[in-house]
Amino acid sequence: MRIYNFSAGPAALPQEVLERASKELVEYGSAGMSVMEMSHRSKSYEDIHKAATDLLRELMNIPANYKVLFLQGGASQQFAMIPMNLSKNGKADFVITGEWATRAYKEASRVLNANIAASSEDKKFACIPEITKVSADADYFHICSNNTICGTRFTEFPDTGSVPLVADMSSGILSEVFDVQKFGLIYAGAQKNIGPAGVTVVIIREDLLENENAKKLPAFMQYKTHADAGSMYNTPPTYSIYMAKLCFEWLKSKGGVAGIQKINEAKAKILYDFLDESSLFKGIADKSHRSLMNIPFTTGDEAKDKQFVKEAAVAGFENLGGHRLVGGLRASIYNAMPTEGVQALVDFMKKFQG
Repeated sequence: MRIYNFSAGPAALPQEVLERASKELVEYGSAGMSVMEMSHRSKSYEDIHKAATDLLRELMNIPANYKVLFLQGGASQQFAMIPMNLSKNGKADFVITGEWATRAYKEASRVLNANIAASSEDKKFACIPEITKVSADADYFHICSNNTICGTRFTEFPDTGSVPLVADMSSGILSEVFDVQKFGLIYAGAQKNIGPAGVTVVIIREDLLENENAKKLPAFMQYKTHADAGSMYNTPPTYSIYMAKLCFEWLKSKGGVAGIQKINEAKAKILYDFLDESSLFKGIADKSHRSLMNIPFTTGDEAKDKQFVKEAAVAGFENLGGHRLVGGLRASIYNAMPTEGVQALVDFMKKFQG
């Protein structure tokens, strides 16, 4: 029996996708082999790769003047690649809203002058801070659109004018409609809403590829290298891209991003409504900035939190412990989590609190 998996990542995948992949595991179509065995230069794989790219463009309404890249190294590698590729004046602004935004800031500080434009650290990252200024000479302005650990999200994105807005969307991509044209670069690790771990999506405006400083980098670290090669400068993570394609097809069948956003909003409301009324469990994030994907909460008692995680696992609800940095509890309800899974969790929480 499959359990309800509330992991923050690698996260649950749609059951329909897993079933489709299992049927094609040994032999893909009439290829006579698995996708895992294919040459990335073969016609069969090139069709998969193109379909994945085209589907993502369709789902996110990505304009023609943006490149879609399938890379490796996760968001953590992007923390370094972004400042190395976008630096012209040697300066960038950062909004610090949690652990991953902090890591991006610290990594960029190795390469350029990283300026903290706003931070919610003084509020334990329970909200999105007010942004009042953008450095006119910044090479880019960096945010993390959704914060997995503390459960906040940008409900409105800052207007950065001519300064390219860069967003780590690892845990928010494809969960709600975003206007790609507001951003110079979007990046996301796959292991939450795109597919299994192993591939990283980068969506970059073409003008940002033309940087004289970036040409001094090793070829593999240049975005232009991968853009010119159609993400096949080296052997790409072929199976992860194939799985992403299946997830994109599944998402399209659900009404696309607009369709899944309605489902996500309804799912989150079920859990948030319970937390707001519960006599035992309390939400962590500020109500005006609540994430649709990651919902941290607590009983206020460490021992009771641990008891809840243990009993929940027995009942078929896995990975409800909070991040190791903050403790407590957390339910990650990405696109693949069905509404009935969230409702079942709430029903269990009601029984637990008595």
